[in-house]
Parts: sequence; structure tokens; C-alpha cells
Amino acid sequence: MAEVSVRKIVKEYEHGVQAVKGIDLNIADHEFVVLVGPSGCGKSTTLRMIAGLEEITAGEIWIDGDVVNDVPPRDRDIAMVFQNYALYPHMSVFDNMAFGLKLRKFPKDEIKRRVDEAARILDIGPLLDRKPRALSGGQRQRVAMGRAIVRNPKVFLFDEPLSNLDAKLRVQMRTEIKKVHQTVRTTTVYVTHDQIEAMTLADRVVVMNGGVIEQVGTPNDLYHHPTSRFVAGFIGSPAMNFLPCRVQDGANGGLAVRLTDAITVPVPPSRADRYGAFKNKEMVLGLRPEHLFEHHEQGKPGWMRVDLPVDVVEPMGMETMVHFFVDGAPVCARVDPATHAEPGELMPLTADLNQMHLMEPDTGKVV
Repeated sequence: MAEVSVRKIVKEYEHGVQAVKGIDLNIADHEFVVLVGPSGCGKSTTLRMIAGLEEITAGEIWIDGDVVNDVPPRDRDIAMVFQNYALYPHMSVFDNMAFGLKLRKFPKDEIKRRVDEAARILDIGPLLDRKPRALSGGQRQRVAMGRAIVRNPKVFLFDEPLSNLDAKLRVQMRTEIKKVHQTVRTTTVYVTHDQIEAMTLADRVVVMNGGVIEQVGTPNDLYHHPTSRFVAGFIGSPAMNFLPCRVQDGANGGLAVRLTDAITVPVPPSRADRYGAFKNKEMVLGLRPEHLFEHHEQGKPGWMRVDLPVDVVEPMGMETMVHFFVDGAPVCARVDPATHAEPGELMPLTADLNQMHLMEPDTGKVV
């Protein structure tokens, strides 16, 4: 097991194009860290530099206390799982998993012990004699994981390993990967563009955008305390609602946020001091769909009723998404599946303003 430390690493391609722009990241021993972000943000490039598959333009990568910039991939004691499985089609599952150990001249009994143990962990023992063509996509991905596990490396690297699987299998394999990490406890760096994968798997999530790190934190930290509009909008599904607003004086000496000429909402007292510095300024209000729900007569402090005309209703079984427009800005509410909302009708909602976020429109910084 090992710590991984990325220090001021830069990856620059031709014509001065920087894919990674001097990022710093420390990954603790046994930690499961997920790099997440949109296509082109630099997450896969960062992973490939840790693996030694991409040359570093500047900076240092440390694994287990040693700088590995000039160490070839085979000598870094890492194991990588790719999205395309990369199995040998002419070999059995056992031979695919054992191949790396055979190259390293491990004794036959040790190879069998390691393969059998990995197969037990991944529940693929009955498949050891099969060829890859006789396996499903999920089974092939388990074999690819098993090939990494038998090596007992210092670090596991996963490069979007579930992107080729269907939705149901992705959910199942997420659970399998988490169970494997709880069992094996190897330091793991995992890349995905799927924020749900990131939130469900990670000890810590690294949100990347445009070659830089926007925020690092636990899934709960990123969900409840985003530091930028990008993170607030990227984490959570459906995405956070963003509404232009103006901070102004409210009733009884308090503070309020005006959304439209007809809608002004009070700022909870717990946030008044923080938001007071932005009085009379144009800002952006952020509120997640789950914090906008059917109106309840028995309200709580910080809850406020707002009535909005329904635009679209999306039943999803366990919940229903209702879409509105507020002064031209799209708004989504997450409501009970038994709702009787109909397009064109005025729907009474409750906004939980204790969960609101206020952002600077120019910088996107959450204040």
C-alpha cells in the first residue's frame, strides 16, 4: 500500500495546449479517490501520468515516498484497469488473471493461490476455465479487476472502467468495486465523468475543470458546501437550480433576495451576516431540486411558500420532477410521485432556504 502525491504537475501538448495546469493532490494510504469532471478536464491525463503512460511536462509524482517521474510504468508497482477490459481472447479467465504473475516468474502454487483468492473476492470462481468471448461485459470487467488484484500492487488505477456497461450493470459493478476496496484496501485512484459514480464510490472526490482542480472533499462536503458554481452544478442530479437575484433589505431589519418583481425570499438569520456584504448587488441564487418540494402547512424556520406555474411534469416512479420557469430561468423541483401537478397549473411549493447558496455572477464563487 502507498501514498500518492502529485505536486505541481503540468501536461502540455503541441502549440502550448495545457491539458493539466500545475495541480497538487495528496492521496493517503488505503484511500479511494475519484477524479471527476467533464470531457477534456484533464482527469484521464492525470491518471495516465501517475501510471507513467504520459510523460510529465513539469512537476513531480511521488508513490510510496519516492519520485517516479523517470520510473517506467512496469516498475511503479501499480495496476491499471481500463474501460475496454484488454483481455487476451485466446486465454482462459485463469490464464488472463495469472499472466502478469507468470511473466514475473511466480511459483505455480502462489499463482493459483492468488488467482483463486481474487476469483473468490469477485465471485468469478466458476468462470476460470472460460474464454473472454463466453463472458458478459460485467464478467469481463471482473476479470480485468481480478488481473489487477492478483498483483497485490501499491496502487490501483481505474480509467472509466464502467463506461461500456449498461445502466443496470453499472450500478451492480459500482457496488462490486466498493466491496472489493473494503476487502483489499489498496490505495485507489478512479477516473469517471459520472458524478453519481464519484459520489457513491469515493472517500474523497476531486472535481476537475479545464485542467485545474476546482474542489477536493468528501461527497457530503461537495454536495452541501460547494465552493464554486461549477461544483454546485456538477455535483447532484438533477443539477442545482441557478436564479439571477439581487440582495436587499428585508422585513424586520433582516436581509432578503429578490428573484422577480413578484418573488422576494427572506435570507435565514444564520446567513445574514455572511450575505450582508453583498447587499444591493446582483448575485446568483442556487437551490437544489430536492430543496424545492410540495407546500406543507406545517412549515419550519427557513421554509417559504412560492407558487409557480407548471411547465413540464416528469414521473420517474419513486419521485416526480416538475419543471417551471422563473423570469425565464429554468427551475426543477423534486416532488412526491403522487403529485397531481398538471402543465399550466399554479403549483404551491416550499423552498428550504436553509439550503440556499449565493454566488458571485462573474467569478462563480460561492459566498
